Amino acid sequence: MDKYITGSKVGILLLCALLMSACSTNATTTQSEAAAGTVAASGTTITQNGAATGVQLASAKLSDLVTFDEEDSNTTWTADQSTEIALAGTSALVDGTGAESKDGSVTITAAGTYVLSGKLSDGQIVVNNQDEGTVHLVLNGVNITNSDSAAIDIKEAGKVIITLEDGTENSVSDGATYVYADETTDEPSAAIFSKADLTINGTGKLSVSANYNDGITSKDDLKIMGGTIEIKAADDGIVGKDLVAVQDGNISITAEGDGMKSTNDTETDKGFIAIAAGTFDITAGNDGIQAETLLVIDGGTYTLVTGGGNEKGEVKTGDQGQGMGMRGGRGQGTGDQAPGTTGTTGTSTSETKPETMPETKPEIPTTEASTTTTTATTTESEIPSTKGLKAGGDISVNNGTFTIDSADDAVHSNSNIAIADGEFNIKTGDDGIHADALVAISGGKIDITKSYEGIEGANIEISGGEAHVVASDDGVNVAGGNDEATVGGGPQEQDQFSDSASNMLTISGGTLTVDASGDGLDSNGSITMSGGTVIVNGPTNSGNGALDFDGSFEQSGGTLVAAGSSGMAQAPSDTSSQHAVSMTFPQTQEAGTLVHLEDSEGNSILTFAPSKSYQTVVISSPDLKDGGSYTLYSGGTSTGSEANGLYTDGEYTGGTKVVAFEITSSVTWLNESGVTTANTNQGPGGGGGGNRRP
Repeated sequence: MDKYITGSKVGILLLCALLMSACSTNATTTQSEAAAGTVAASGTTITQNGAATGVQLASAKLSDLVTFDEEDSNTTWTADQSTEIALAGTSALVDGTGAESKDGSVTITAAGTYVLSGKLSDGQIVVNNQDEGTVHLVLNGVNITNSDSAAIDIKEAGKVIITLEDGTENSVSDGATYVYADETTDEPSAAIFSKADLTINGTGKLSVSANYNDGITSKDDLKIMGGTIEIKAADDGIVGKDLVAVQDGNISITAEGDGMKSTNDTETDKGFIAIAAGTFDITAGNDGIQAETLLVIDGGTYTLVTGGGNEKGEVKTGDQGQGMGMRGGRGQGTGDQAPGTTGTTGTSTSETKPETMPETKPEIPTTEASTTTTTATTTESEIPSTKGLKAGGDISVNNGTFTIDSADDAVHSNSNIAIADGEFNIKTGDDGIHADALVAISGGKIDITKSYEGIEGANIEISGGEAHVVASDDGVNVAGGNDEATVGGGPQEQDQFSDSASNMLTISGGTLTVDASGDGLDSNGSITMSGGTVIVNGPTNSGNGALDFDGSFEQSGGTLVAAGSSGMAQAPSDTSSQHAVSMTFPQTQEAGTLVHLEDSEGNSILTFAPSKSYQTVVISSPDLKDGGSYTLYSGGTSTGSEANGLYTDGEYTGGTKVVAFEITSSVTWLNESGVTTANTNQGPGGGGGGNRRP
């Protein structure tokens, strides 16, 4: 068995695996214990709840977790140094040593290379090598069917390598019922089943029809080096207990259960999935790719449809201003709110979101071999997990192209998520990206075109990349939201977070564009912004705001423009080192109506066309200076280049002057009459945080 962990670099990704009991739905321990002491790439310690300002979560790579040895890549063989097995209907002809054909099955008992060809209409290939050597099976154009058990059953060996010979098509299938020797036996349980380390290599094709349970299962390591693999499974497609490692390949899976999964939940250095490259087309009734501990992806192309897709997502109710149901003590911070609005201290209620539910499992039959057979049936009534990418520990994405259509979260970790690069196109019935602890995005392109909440975690750090989020509730949500799902006539418990001052949304780079029906940027703690560009098209209802934070919003750099309704409007804190302007219009402005801000010399500060109707807009730019004079216009046109509603260069003309003003404080509150002061309803501390909820 390979040595999995090769360096201290992956220590961070193993931390949550060491604390798997903490990575549960317990709100008080999930984010605090899961990320406590985690080491960031810079060497800084990430504190409890995954909070870390100005640092990035270290990313692991496949090479940190597993090594492909020379044997894994070996596809060569010669006729004079191998045993030929010619399959012929209900029997087989063996030419060489180490194998025996009897009663429709071929049993291999010695290490060596075995070249299989032909058709076995109702039989089995059995590997039972007691000397723990390596058995090399070359599939050279085979069709193997077994009506009552696995087509290939590897009972014992040091290691088995299956080579898909170049230019060949190979197929294996099992029956819908298995016959076991006695009531204590539940293996094999897959069309290709191995109790030893299993490697699949070569450039040929393998089709697997798993009518009973799983397609390909290894109770130890499962490595895929290449080839074209097509699987249709009654339950899971590909299962590796200790690990699933993919170097390359073209893999297509249609599974009633999970597409690809690892299952070892007792050894913290195992149970992971690591993928270097390949093409993956997975349609799964449950999760697409599910790692018991860590999920590491270096590249590849992924098309994932889970649980029937986003349209099958559970019905949820979000924050729409009706009592608000604020989590963990909303209304206990202090801060400014928009002029002309009122606020009161909100009530504290805990909100729930259905937790990750166990997947539905087939019942393994136990029968008398000589008398009866039993068909695998589903007996559990739990709601299955239907996520795209899922891990009990950390998820690290270094590159790849992902198209995910999921009923539940598209990307979900019970611990941390680090996205360094890659391209994501996401439609989901729940969260686009969810981590119980920290979401760290340092690169790549993320396009979430449908979600309940776009990006959610106990803490979120965005330092690079380009993210577009469309959400029916909150766009970016730190520490969770009011997320109830109506299932079977009642609400189901989902992701739970505790309200904490350490919860932080940190933005230091990249571009983030949000279109949210709930809050645009929502933090149960605080927000810091030192760089990047943030564009928010917020809610049109007054029960939510484009910006929503309980603590403070400290801005020292970057460009921010946030448009939305006025009832819950907030602006960066007056302790920010970069200036901000918050304008409240007397009436709601139509979608697409330009907002233009320029200085006294006619230099454009910002021109923006909100995509939805709005009454308040917040602007913060490095170009806003203390003592400067500015004019804000509404309407008109621009000849500049537009991206996400924000115009650059070009000429602005035809607008209506709304207000002229001078900046004399960190936050300038405006209405059509000029500079005003924000109404506050807070204790000592001034403009240090979020407005109060009614």
